[in-house]
Amino acid sequence: MPNTKFDSKSFNPEAFGGYVSRIPNVKKAELAKSGAVGSNEGARSSLASQTGSLYARIPYFGRISGETSQNNDGGTDIKSSNTTTYEQGFVTASRMDSWTERSFSKNITAGVDFMDNVAAQIADYKMEVKQAMLLAILKGVFSMKTTGDTAAAKAAAEFLEKHVYDISGADGDNAKVGAATLNKAIQRACGDNKNIFKLAIMHSEVATNLENLRLMKYLTYTDGDGITRDLGLGTWNGRTVLIDDGMPTAEIPVAYTKTSDLELAEGKTYYTRSGSSGAYVYTAVENPEVSAIGNYYEATETETAYTTYILGENSIILDDIGDSVPYEMSREAKVNGGQDTLYVRDRYICGVDGISFEKPASVTASASNADLANGDNWAVINDGTTSIPHKAIAIAKIVSKG
Repeated sequence: MPNTKFDSKSFNPEAFGGYVSRIPNVKKAELAKSGAVGSNEGARSSLASQTGSLYARIPYFGRISGETSQNNDGGTDIKSSNTTTYEQGFVTASRMDSWTERSFSKNITAGVDFMDNVAAQIADYKMEVKQAMLLAILKGVFSMKTTGDTAAAKAAAEFLEKHVYDISGADGDNAKVGAATLNKAIQRACGDNKNIFKLAIMHSEVATNLENLRLMKYLTYTDGDGITRDLGLGTWNGRTVLIDDGMPTAEIPVAYTKTSDLELAEGKTYYTRSGSSGAYVYTAVENPEVSAIGNYYEATETETAYTTYILGENSIILDDIGDSVPYEMSREAKVNGGQDTLYVRDRYICGVDGISFEKPASVTASASNADLANGDNWAVINDGTTSIPHKAIAIAKIVSKG
């Protein structure tokens, strides 16, 4: 489109897209850049066309098992078994944004090249968008529905029991990561298949604790002069470590007192207390009632709990398949003395290796981050009767106080 203009200059959307991809990203969006993010060729083949495709179910073939092997005594008929076929759901998520710049702004900025400025910011913007989507996917996966007697509910309950290692409720330093934490977490998750985990991504507080315990090893290289230097990339029990303060945190109550409220305070969490002195258990009240407020407690002191994700290669699918019009310009000559607006659109395939997105009827055009974060929309791949082994899913998390 040679006549398209951007800030009164010729604008080529294809060239601009290539230009954006060459701008280095200096912000922390480590999850979005990690090897844990990959693609699925079957989903890409089904959804990469620009025909409005939203959702695809891809066959997932079951495996034969040595457990069906039978003894051959020369007089017994062979019993035959068959494999099952699963389906995995993938959904597309489209995102868009725009930025407007007045032509006059160049007059007062000594001719600053707005193209460079926008391109550099869009590179960061795209990483932040992907990071938010990935965190929403992980939130959804770790809040899958576990109620009911279905294969999906049972598989979700087993997955969450095995793939979440929460030590934040322990006493003192036991609530923080230590020498055995990672190995224990991945063994709980995948047993003898634990080597499928390749990286851990954590908050800097957790990383600092590992450094202080000398459990973090930094990779080094030797330059041409024979001097050994740190690469700035660490490992923990042989797994690459990425540090990003964008990882989830939560405030965990550690001290309580009986509430003095006479009316329910909006947004406040109330607790009930059970057990005996020295071993009290405080349980959050899901639907507090003012008639029972005299029996409620509230938190008076909290500590921060940090989530560390442990992931395998290509364990999360976030495949940028592009929008039909990824970049577009519009000029309004009379507004504010002339202004240009750059429109950006992106389209991604979203999924998780081993876990299916079960599209609800409410998702009609694009999955929002709220849709991706909704645990009801995710299920361990199953055929209605059996599910794939949770040990095949290379996603786990550790919750700790540092």
